[in-house]
Amino acid sequence: VQRISGMLMELFQGVRLEKPGQVDQRAAEFTLSLLVAMYDRSGTGYIKIRSAATALIALSGDTPLAKYRAFFQFYAVSDGKVALITRSALRSLLTDLNQIPAVVGESCSLSCVEIATHSCFRGVLKSAIVEEKFLSWLRSEPAVLLWLPTCYRLSATEMVSHQARCR
Repeated sequence: VQRISGMLMELFQGVRLEKPGQVDQRAAEFTLSLLVAMYDRSGTGYIKIRSAATALIALSGDTPLAKYRAFFQFYAVSDGKVALITRSALRSLLTDLNQIPAVVGESCSLSCVEIATHSCFRGVLKSAIVEEKFLSWLRSEPAVLLWLPTCYRLSATEMVSHQARCR
């Protein structure tokens, strides 16, 4: 938690310099509190860096496709020629991502993670999949992660303004 706190301070300080007046002074503190609520409920003082990074990616303003590619890069392993994501890595990713809605009481069970993993690997005979298969599955908006593109669409609509007048 201390290490992540330092990273967040550095991250938000850089953004504050880049975009003056747009970042709350307590952004790092608030973000750390959220990460602790999601990934350290028992108060051990330990959060996996990969879990924290996953949450930051998911909560970023990037497009869903950019987020999906980043998730793949974080969880994939190389077989020497190409990067692949294994079933266990996908389970870890989905479990980490499901801590985000869980913090507001919208969690799903472990069985939905298993169902989602099974649906991603449907028709796959190997123990891992390539990025394109992974991205294709995510673009189909699996139920376990439906909140992710929905949040993006909601945030994107906040920026829309119409010049029409209502009566």
